[in-house]
Amino acid sequence: MFEYKYKVPENKKIRVIIHTDCKNEADDQFALAHHLMTPQFMVKGIIAGHFEANHSIYGERETMQASYNEIIKVLDLMGLNGEYKVLKGSEVPMPDEKTPMQSEGADFIIEEAMRDDPAPLYAVFQGCLTDLASAILKKPEICKKMTAVWIGGGAYPNGGFEFNLFQDIAAANVVFASKMPLWQIPENVYKQMEVSLAELQYRVAPCGKIGKYLFEQMVEFNNKMDFYIPWPHGESWGLGDQGTVTVLLEENNRGNYDWVPAPQFSKEMYYIHKQNNRPIRVYHTLDARFTLEDFYAKLAINFGNKN
Repeated sequence: MFEYKYKVPENKKIRVIIHTDCKNEADDQFALAHHLMTPQFMVKGIIAGHFEANHSIYGERETMQASYNEIIKVLDLMGLNGEYKVLKGSEVPMPDEKTPMQSEGADFIIEEAMRDDPAPLYAVFQGCLTDLASAILKKPEICKKMTAVWIGGGAYPNGGFEFNLFQDIAAANVVFASKMPLWQIPENVYKQMEVSLAELQYRVAPCGKIGKYLFEQMVEFNNKMDFYIPWPHGESWGLGDQGTVTVLLEENNRGNYDWVPAPQFSKEMYYIHKQNNRPIRVYHTLDARFTLEDFYAKLAINFGNKN
């Protein structure tokens, strides 16, 4: 599929499920492309997530479909049509912490987790946790079979409003209270993955149809948000979702995370500590240089000479 002048040993490859609210704004597409170009990752499926708390552009119960359509578009631009399973997640958040939502995405997480396969399984979540929480409620045994990586939650120790958490607070509480091994990348950490638009014009836009699209859709979104002063900043952007690539590729002993007893979330999205939950891995730094240079290199190798 992609040609590199190196091989990843088979026993070091991992299974990956990508869960993405791919049309929410403009960085999920970058992360999706990065995952797909990474030979250490055996991508088993891509799940479209909802972003119903930001549904105004698309209408109620339409955001998951918008994500699904965007996933298909990215695959098409990369010449990967039909190469991966693309599944639909729940259209809406969970109504409470006891009621799982029915979706083919949640069912796929269960199916892949329960598969007899020696390769470790990681599911990366770049938005809501609805489908993971639903899968856990339906089949708690999956917690022994996989690890979840989530971009979301406010800065420790207090927390507060954070967009991905806001999509489904009940689901986050289910996941945090479960026995699922969890790696959390909070907002103050994923925002370390900052780039300038000039950098993306120079490093991404020349790389084939996919590079051109990634850059142009980000510029379009940046222009569309000109009315909102606080965000985005004007000439920079955060590629925070690519933290899900970072933590799976880097060495485990870098000392850039802490083990924290999993908290719960209040309705205002503040952390409620001392819950007697299992420890989770909470990152406090990400290596932006390592991540972005890996992305730029893979994009140039695979699409740099394609118009």
